[in-house]
Amino acid sequence: MKRIIITYGLISGMIAAALMLFVNMPLVDSGVIDFNNGEVTGYTTMVIALSLVFFGVKTYRDKHANGVISFGKGVKVGLLISLIAAVIYALSWEVSFSTMYPDFMTKWTEHQLGELKASGASELELQKTSDEMAMMMEYYKNPFIRFAMTIVEILPVGLVITLISAALLRKKEFLPATEPA
Repeated sequence: MKRIIITYGLISGMIAAALMLFVNMPLVDSGVIDFNNGEVTGYTTMVIALSLVFFGVKTYRDKHANGVISFGKGVKVGLLISLIAAVIYALSWEVSFSTMYPDFMTKWTEHQLGELKASGASELELQKTSDEMAMMMEYYKNPFIRFAMTIVEILPVGLVITLISAALLRKKEFLPATEPA
């Protein structure tokens, strides 16, 4: 079980990190897509990367559990894969934030305030948001808080995929293991 969890967790984490570092962030940073679309592409890349949870749970079921897995065991395997992937994703963000995107929070704040202004927000709303963003920027300076925030960004996606995978794969009739010829 450990080998499957580690293997699929590492691969999933590397895919999530690579898509964030080499696709999503460069597109946002260059202005090809804005922050709003960056969120959509960001979560899409997380779903792509965390789809390996399904394959990890299936591999465990088919190769180590004789084609049968309980919902609870599927959740355990999926969550552990998701956790490894989330840690790799968060570590990669820490490295890229420090080296390539140290002005990320400033740009994000400018974007948020620009969106509010464009929507016709009052000065009071703008000031309130500006104060909230300043507090967020202060929090974001702490690497432990930033790391935790990044984990919280991806882990719920892993949880949803884990629950779906465990629910589907507990049925031994669902994509049964094929016998070698």
